[in-house]
Amino acid sequence: MARGMSLHVGLNTVDPNHYDGWDGALAACEFDANDMESLAQSRGFETTKLLTGEATADAVLNGIESAAGELESGDIFFITYSGHGGQVPDGDDDEIDSSDETWVAHDRQIVDDELYELWGKFKPGVRIVVLSDSCHSGSVNKGITNAEPEVVPDPVATAENAAQQNPRFRALPRDKMIATYRANKALYDGIQKRVAGSESTESQLGVTALLISGCKDDQLSRDGFSNGRFTEELKKVWADGGWQGGYPAFHEAIVSGMPDDQTPNYNPVGATNPDFEQQNPFTVQ
Repeated sequence: MARGMSLHVGLNTVDPNHYDGWDGALAACEFDANDMESLAQSRGFETTKLLTGEATADAVLNGIESAAGELESGDIFFITYSGHGGQVPDGDDDEIDSSDETWVAHDRQIVDDELYELWGKFKPGVRIVVLSDSCHSGSVNKGITNAEPEVVPDPVATAENAAQQNPRFRALPRDKMIATYRANKALYDGIQKRVAGSESTESQLGVTALLISGCKDDQLSRDGFSNGRFTEELKKVWADGGWQGGYPAFHEAIVSGMPDDQTPNYNPVGATNPDFEQQNPFTVQ
């Protein structure tokens, strides 16, 4: 019998000591994590949740690695992230936009290369589903695109400007992004050096990691009153389990209800697994 494990991360604030005095206040990320945990429980997953101060980089990464150590071929790992997305300079020239995408954890950013490295620790045949309701999230599970990035409308150039948006966007403001990287350059450069080249192993990756993101890499995801805009639409399409169809169709149904400037991305990486992609979403068995 297949086993399902899930991890749900939601951050309404971050530690200003790391992010140049910025606390990144949002309204609905913890609600997203709670709702995604409830969805996972309804599908038979064993769930873990990390909210705000609990959602440190080490806690998130250790949670993924712990699941990798337990799950066997045919099992499924489901991870959801709701919070700010960011970018750091690409350390190994594998990104056409010269930036690696990040999750803005409470105490530091988690770089997409770190996540990709962890997919490789799962046993071949494990299924992985990633939902990321955050900005710049279109390839946060990794995967290299040859598509030229579009110009990003930038209401988050500064923290002051970002705070005036209603609803707010789930993006590390550009001025804080730059200041955070400059103040922690050794940390982020060290992370990228440690995991350099992980993406080159994609053809050997024995698992399939499917991402449905809140937006493309060059777009922004909106916060909301009780859910992020992406999570709100996903729940609407899911209809308390009423949805029937595979992941690509599920993604397209979500996209059809989203604003034109926020387009969820569908990004499978790793081993080809068409049977998995055509399963009803969040199927354990």
